[in-house]
Amino acid sequence: MAPPTPAAAQRSPSPSQPSGKSEVTDLKLQLRQLAGSRAPGSDDSKRDLFKKVISYMTIGIDVSSAFSEMVMCSATSDIVLKKMCYLYVGNYARGNPDLALLTINFLQKDCRDEDPMIRGLALRSLCTLRVENLVEYLVGPLVAGLKDRSGYVRMVAAIGVMKLYHISPQTCLDSDFPAMLKALMLNDPDAQVVANCLTALSEIWNLEAGSDDASRGREALLSKPVVYYLLNRIKDFSEWAQCLVLELASKYIPIDNNEIFDIMNLLEDRLQHANGAVVLATIKVFLHLTMSMTDVHQQVYERIKAPLLTLVSTGSPEQSYAVLSHLHLLVMRAPMLFSSDYKHFYCQYSQPSYVKKLKLEMLTAIANESNTYDIVTELCEYAANVDIPIARESIRAVGKIALQQYDVNAIVDRLLQFLEMEKDHITAETLVLVKDLLRKYPQWSHDCIAVVGNISSKNVQEPKAKSALIWMLGEYSQDMDDAPYTLENLVENWDDENDAEVRLHLLTALMKCFFKRPPETQKALGAALAAGLADSHQDVHDRALFYYRLLQYDVSVAERVVNPPKQAVSVFADTQSSEIKDRVFDEFNSLSVVYQKPSYLFTDKEHRGPFEFSEELGNISVGADPTDNVMPSQGYDASDNDLLLSTSEKEESRVPLTNDSAYNAPNFSTSSVPLIDTQVQSGTLTNTSEPTFAIDDLLGLGVSVAPPPPLPSLRLNPRAVLDPGTFQKKWTQLAIFLLTEYSMEPQGIVALTTPQALLRHMQGHSIQCIASGGQAPNLKFFFFAQKADEPTAFFLVECLINTSTAKAQIKIKADDPSISEVFATVFQSALSKLVP
Repeated sequence: MAPPTPAAAQRSPSPSQPSGKSEVTDLKLQLRQLAGSRAPGSDDSKRDLFKKVISYMTIGIDVSSAFSEMVMCSATSDIVLKKMCYLYVGNYARGNPDLALLTINFLQKDCRDEDPMIRGLALRSLCTLRVENLVEYLVGPLVAGLKDRSGYVRMVAAIGVMKLYHISPQTCLDSDFPAMLKALMLNDPDAQVVANCLTALSEIWNLEAGSDDASRGREALLSKPVVYYLLNRIKDFSEWAQCLVLELASKYIPIDNNEIFDIMNLLEDRLQHANGAVVLATIKVFLHLTMSMTDVHQQVYERIKAPLLTLVSTGSPEQSYAVLSHLHLLVMRAPMLFSSDYKHFYCQYSQPSYVKKLKLEMLTAIANESNTYDIVTELCEYAANVDIPIARESIRAVGKIALQQYDVNAIVDRLLQFLEMEKDHITAETLVLVKDLLRKYPQWSHDCIAVVGNISSKNVQEPKAKSALIWMLGEYSQDMDDAPYTLENLVENWDDENDAEVRLHLLTALMKCFFKRPPETQKALGAALAAGLADSHQDVHDRALFYYRLLQYDVSVAERVVNPPKQAVSVFADTQSSEIKDRVFDEFNSLSVVYQKPSYLFTDKEHRGPFEFSEELGNISVGADPTDNVMPSQGYDASDNDLLLSTSEKEESRVPLTNDSAYNAPNFSTSSVPLIDTQVQSGTLTNTSEPTFAIDDLLGLGVSVAPPPPLPSLRLNPRAVLDPGTFQKKWTQLAIFLLTEYSMEPQGIVALTTPQALLRHMQGHSIQCIASGGQAPNLKFFFFAQKADEPTAFFLVECLINTSTAKAQIKIKADDPSISEVFATVFQSALSKLVP
């Protein structure tokens, strides 16, 4: 058999794989022959050719040269051909404006087709081109689409407006599309059209955060007529659309309690919905509406337990985990309300580890006097689990319950039994917990040390467990016969110990042991200090040097420093602050709950809100005018990044002081500048704590002075709304009117046990908080207020409060400087009325 020729060998044996330009050329020729053909069966032939073109395009072969032929062949009423042609056009026109221009005419023509399906598909494809210099061709079809008689076309047009905004925001706003969307949303009989209008409006106003139009648009969306209209139609919407409506309702602020109950009664049946997302969205509405009603809020917890537990038990493991994460958040906020349902949180053998871990945390939280025995018994069974991470979590859970002072006697016995199981991971976890128990319950030292003393340090390899064992050897060396010799063996293996934490604990333990048993420990301590001084780790070196100099200075002083009398530890630091948990609660029904962290910790900078945290330390200023300096309160650290976001209705959340997060809004610079040096662009600079004298009585002659004319009255809007983006924009543009220091009343400082007290108090005076942060004694707040009869007249306030000095430093900016002095009086008056 003759070998194949080179040309034949290069051709692909598969008809679906083109060998080169010749295949594409053949396709173009066949398409050109079929263009405009009305013969029977021509549509079927076109379908086959279109399928080949799409398959080539899908595998990465460039078939853009057939663009004109594909467009010519699209002149048909066949829906399948139209869909394939639009797919082809959208793929190549997006990256090639010249090709996109060729498609405009036939897409606009299809937007006027008699078939509503073709009109909708053409309009969607037209908006998908996303070529900025072609946006003028989108406006007409979109306007016609929003008025189309077909609900499908109107639905596509609503989303098309959102796409237009992403291409050219100014064109979208200038064409008044948001107003068209709002009118369509409130009048269209098609529920899906209403949902798409709501989606488009919400996204447009969120992205347009800094403008007055966006503020008014967002306020209109959250108005009572709009929210009630959507809630009354909620059963008509799809599940996804119901979630959108419920998310909007969760941001609505009712006027009174009766309105709250009306909304909850209307949404009561949504708690029985089969879709977990709808149930969670409804729960978010209930929780946020009743935040200020303590008794009703507790009843809401009782009401939502059953739906959540049902979703956990009936869904897939993935759905169960998502729902369980929300249940976990609620349990951590109100554990006593779930204490009677503890059996629902028992782990099943078939459940994945991530579900079991959440359940263990909830069992720990709801343990109390009545259920501790049952819960600990169940947890001890899990300790023997073949799943090592779950076994570790179970032991930690037992220890945490013991630290809560529930049935300590029995729990300590259970923990000591774990040490007898002779499993490395169980021994390691138990040693860490025994150390914490001894710190809180020193009276149990005799029983615990008797068991711990039998454990060989060679059998403990995990750094945390070894550190715990070393701590006990040093702390209770007088009760453990072999303690000095065990520590000496560890010093001999100093170079083999890779973990710096273990070496640090070893230095401290030897110091403590030395003061209790000097003759037996002196040699080991000297060797440890010498090794520590030569250690490459800076912390180990510094501690060894500190101990050496301390002993050299005075042994008795060293003993008082290193080995003071034992004091029981009453409270252990939580791994996550309560403020962070509250921030997660504010983001209920989102990924924040599943990740157990606020959204700013796992979202990119460009997707964070204007009042989110940034990654750079000290980046509190976001472009403020350099002369716009904030005067820090006494003791306030200008690089303090422990600031948080809050609203006037919700307790703010706080971020731990780490080097990878900082407050990033609004445009405030916290450079430390003395009050006298602060430059004010306009307005006045006053200090209300300083006495003032009339100019007519400079010599103290007692000349009577006419009182100043009374200040004009000022009425504030009690329901003022200002989005963070607009606040930031205004703060950057407006000049400082007032910069003053104000002495607070003692009862006001007493009332500031939490920042939430001030937020609610100021809200009662129609002054809203948009952001707050810091921790005692230094608290920082940003307030705003709105003049009742002038919607555009806002007052912006920065308030730094030092609770230790009872001083409040206030900076005020205003749209209308003529009434700023009146507002300053109102603000200070409200601040003075703060009482416990």
